[in-house]
Amino acid sequence: MPDFQLAQRLATLPPYLFAAIDKAKEEVRAKGMDIISLGIGDPDLPTPDFIIDALCAAARNPVNHQYPSYVGMLTFRQAVADWYKRRFNVTLDPNTEVVSLIGSKEGIAHFPLAFVNPGDLVLIATPNYPVYGVTTEFVGGVPMYLPLTDENNFLPDLDAISSDTWKRAKAIYINYPNNPTAATAPRAFYEKLIQIALEFNVIVVHDAAYTEMYFSEDKKPLSILELPGGKDVAIEFHSLSKTYNMTGWRIGMAVGNASLVKGLGKVKENMDSGIFQAVQEAGIVALNQGDAYSASLRDVYRERRDVVVTALQKAGISCRIPDATFYVWSKVPKGFTSQEFVTKVLMQTGVVTTPGNGFGAPGEGYFRISLTVNTDLLKEAVLRISQL
Repeated sequence: MPDFQLAQRLATLPPYLFAAIDKAKEEVRAKGMDIISLGIGDPDLPTPDFIIDALCAAARNPVNHQYPSYVGMLTFRQAVADWYKRRFNVTLDPNTEVVSLIGSKEGIAHFPLAFVNPGDLVLIATPNYPVYGVTTEFVGGVPMYLPLTDENNFLPDLDAISSDTWKRAKAIYINYPNNPTAATAPRAFYEKLIQIALEFNVIVVHDAAYTEMYFSEDKKPLSILELPGGKDVAIEFHSLSKTYNMTGWRIGMAVGNASLVKGLGKVKENMDSGIFQAVQEAGIVALNQGDAYSASLRDVYRERRDVVVTALQKAGISCRIPDATFYVWSKVPKGFTSQEFVTKVLMQTGVVTTPGNGFGAPGEGYFRISLTVNTDLLKEAVLRISQL
């Protein structure tokens, strides 16, 4: 049988973090241990009925069974623009400043194909969602990782980046509210970043998938497009996945600078055939009618956050109290690396967590808990961890 060799870009690729977690989880389950999975940010609650009903109705329309538009139905893009106006007071042209995505991951993965040439320097704030760096390397770009530290509130130190580096940089990736640290970015951070990006002609790629997972009305996360000049330099990726419990539906959007949106759209024309129109019809209903549901979902995650933070503190495990996302970023006990601790937790308690170093070197010494099971299971999980 022929021995087919992987392309070099894949042969050197480390195992995908969450696939490795799934594999370890199944190994422990095979031993008969009761598993509580807090490893992956996949909501446990179902998509609400009003969205499912919209999908069912749209799926019965034969028109929706044909190929969809590559960039998305205009009615969906208009719903995105309306939502951005209502939520962030950002005005978007649905014809030129919005493109639909088969989930935000798809758009983030395709974006470097549009703008990053071999040898281009790309700045990536880390710990980070692994896709940013992987897809940069796939197209021959050169990632430069910017450490996010507790001392700087998990924001990249923009002043520590030299003018020469800014001159060489093609793009910078940021993600707020942040996965995995759950940090949020203040207005002043965005203002400074926009100023620098304008000065040095740097593309700002903002992954904003968690803006609706916040816990206080006076600490609502921002869109970078709210800030003066934001639309001049930035493309923002968003998703319906977390906001409406639609992770499996694969529907999202990229918005912002028209030339950046157009470039991504051109890649998509040649790479995929768009989102099933019935899913887009359901997405329109979610965006237009889902604000009250999102508010109720925030109440659920706020309660879960408080349960976990209280239990961790009682167990003597240090953690930040998150203002957003459904993650809790915690320090591993002294004497353990991140991997050692989460492996011990999994093997001895059946609780799956995520090692911080899996998101990048600055994540070493931390582990991430996902608030994606009910409060009883969260209490049980932290109890098991505390008894190690």
